[in-house]
Amino acid sequence: MDAEREDTTTAGTAGTGTPSAFAARPDLSGVPAEPGVAKPDAIIVGDSITRQFGGLKAVDVDHIEIQRGVITALIGPNGAGKTTLFNLLTGFDVPATGAWSFNGSSLARVAPYKVARLGMVRTFQLTKVLAKLTVIENMRLGATGQRGEKFWLAAFPFLWRQQEHENTERADDLLTRFKLDEKREDFAGSLSGGQRKLLEMARALMVDPELIMLDEPMAGVNPALKQSLLGHVKSLRDEGRTVLFVEHDMDMVRDISDWVIVMAQGKIVAEGTPEAVMTNPAVIDAYLGAHHDTDLTEIDEKEIEAEAMAEIQSEIESDQKDHR
Repeated sequence: MDAEREDTTTAGTAGTGTPSAFAARPDLSGVPAEPGVAKPDAIIVGDSITRQFGGLKAVDVDHIEIQRGVITALIGPNGAGKTTLFNLLTGFDVPATGAWSFNGSSLARVAPYKVARLGMVRTFQLTKVLAKLTVIENMRLGATGQRGEKFWLAAFPFLWRQQEHENTERADDLLTRFKLDEKREDFAGSLSGGQRKLLEMARALMVDPELIMLDEPMAGVNPALKQSLLGHVKSLRDEGRTVLFVEHDMDMVRDISDWVIVMAQGKIVAEGTPEAVMTNPAVIDAYLGAHHDTDLTEIDEKEIEAEAMAEIQSEIESDQKDHR
């Protein structure tokens, strides 16, 4: 059972207590819109984080800080390194260089399940529900510190039955909140993609984590469930939790995020409020290329053709020299 929970790693015992309900949202209006800018109360701080795959440097982050108590969006084109950065921060991958901390505690080479137990949990782009367990069994699995999982205690139900009853009550409350209570006894594998996302989010809340990291929570979700998911993400912030999510849906980013970090080619190229980031030239270039604003009517086709022919001729002459 422990091994299965380490694989899913979507819940852990919060290290510094339960966030207060409806906490005041931190004001980021005075924070400069600069890559790697310091935050008033950072829950995650990272320096010189790099990860290379062969000749490709997938992540090359000089400095990153995630503000406590807000929703931060991590955006960028495909291949920008967003999910790889998620994997590095949560222990699912090992960087070539770098140091990062959560609530001041270093997470370098800390196993994913231990990261989760500190109160920093994540969901996945491809959901990690256990398909052959029921919804309520998936929820119970999220609770850590279960006495009944210890080999020498498992044979004595009177030592752990009350704890399991409390875990089940909490799980039922969360299923009701996420409108999955009618699916309680269904196998998780029978849920739709959107319902699986809801189940992962609910399971992540089983032990009141401080930071929730969502990897493309809207991917594969039908429009009918999107608004529900949006509301649940906002409610996490309202409870005083910190949310960091990867997303390509710019409407969602504008709607719910307080701060946006933009990655391109492994680097952080921009930060700021959603309004500031969406008009930032570095962000537009990252998504559309440096010549996105070229007026196609001004292109001289003959000039382009002449340049191409000159380049071909140069290559031919170079090849002739090499064969002499």
